Amino acid sequence: MAWAAFTITAIVAGELSAYASRRARESERLYAELQLAFKAATEAEALKQSEKLKSALLDAVTHDLRTPLTSIKASVTTLLDSEGGHRTIELNSLERAEFLDIINEETDRMNHLIEGMVQLARVEAGSAQANGTIANVEEIITIALDRAEAVIAKHDLVVNLEKELPMIRVDARAMAEVVYNLVENAAKYSPEGTTITIEAVSRANSVLISVMDEGTGIPVEMRERVFDKFTRLDGEKTHGLGLGLAIVRGIVEAQNGTIYVESGLNNVGTKISLTLPVGEE
Repeated sequence: MAWAAFTITAIVAGELSAYASRRARESERLYAELQLAFKAATEAEALKQSEKLKSALLDAVTHDLRTPLTSIKASVTTLLDSEGGHRTIELNSLERAEFLDIINEETDRMNHLIEGMVQLARVEAGSAQANGTIANVEEIITIALDRAEAVIAKHDLVVNLEKELPMIRVDARAMAEVVYNLVENAAKYSPEGTTITIEAVSRANSVLISVMDEGTGIPVEMRERVFDKFTRLDGEKTHGLGLGLAIVRGIVEAQNGTIYVESGLNNVGTKISLTLPVGEE
């Protein structure tokens, strides 16, 4: 009887073991299928998001290129109509100069748009990585402000740089582009006659550079989104694809730095700060 009971127990145990093994294999199979399904769903969602971004980019580029092209075409047509034997319109020298100014400004606008797209492509392709050179903070800011002279002409500018700032290890040309973008943004989103302030101070193993304006400010819930592609706080009120701060973040992070948004002085306006690593000479 005992042997029979043992035999039955062994058989049952064996069947249970086999059943457990089958269930384990089945669970592994289902888990593997679930992983594949999740991966496929993730890839499908990523593809969907990619298609949305491509569509948004196409719409934005089409809109932002068509607008200056329309102005250029109209100006050129008017100038051509004022020339030659089939003249249909009379223009004096001042009027001709105004149309030429329009063509010049709109061409610059198109060039700025294309430069932004190329710069973003470089950032996303990893071409904006730190090149290990030592750079002077004051020189970087000076280069950026010289370029931004026309942009900030109707604003007051205050520059506060700590004396004897340490050198930083960055791509100087790329960082001048970053500072220029921040200053341009400050001018774009703050009223004429207000102050734009640039500061640079040393921190432990880094340098902190800040650009402040006296505009309407950025809501707390939007402070991370402003670094996303195609984000413009004022919708259609300003020109551009909304790539500026996306490019800025990409460049700063590629230089092993950080960037963040705060309220300006006394909660007025916006303050964008970035930290960059100190480099040994």
